[in-house]
Amino acid sequence: MNKQVWENFKAGFVKENPVFTLYLGMCSTLAISTSLNNALGMGVTVIIVLILSNTIISLLRKITPPEIRIPVYIVIISTLVKSMELFIKAYAPTLNAALGIFIPLIVVNCIILGRAEAFANKHKVIESALDGLGMGLGYTFSLLLISVIRQILGTGILSLTNPFTEAVIFSIKIIPSEYVLSMFTQSVGAFITFALLAAGFAAINAHHQAKEVKDNG
Repeated sequence: MNKQVWENFKAGFVKENPVFTLYLGMCSTLAISTSLNNALGMGVTVIIVLILSNTIISLLRKITPPEIRIPVYIVIISTLVKSMELFIKAYAPTLNAALGIFIPLIVVNCIILGRAEAFANKHKVIESALDGLGMGLGYTFSLLLISVIRQILGTGILSLTNPFTEAVIFSIKIIPSEYVLSMFTQSVGAFITFALLAAGFAAINAHHQAKEVKDNG
């Protein structure tokens, strides 16, 4: 992996984090980030769709007429999302019930369409697949950060269950029930958590930019 590809891959975590830096996919992020299960379920689904859609679009980039590329992207992405939705319905019904309408809405998630247009349409297959993986991991990382904070502060417990068998993987009591802040299980808690984390990411990026200017100057 050359330096440029590696830099592009890791940019999805902080520098170009889709949630905290680019502010993409906000509806699903704020709505389903109430637990680790929801975050992992949505995150893995988006990772798979991103990798596959970037790969297919990159493969077809030279034969796709520019005039119809967006409809082509939507057909490819919607087919992948529908396949994932059917898989989740069949094998993880509890996760399907928790994520609800947000699974089919992945079709119009700006992260998916954005990477198709900005990257996969202009780069080779391996680079496009790695870009999808990097952005997907960055999105999942963001979901996990928000969900861990909201679940701990809102319920006092950090837990995870197997989405296929519903068996409890772990359940840790962290905050006594009398000290939990139930608002973090609601929409206001999602906005507060997001705002604080976005401010932290902005500060980190500003620090890195100032350091780069200083080094180059």
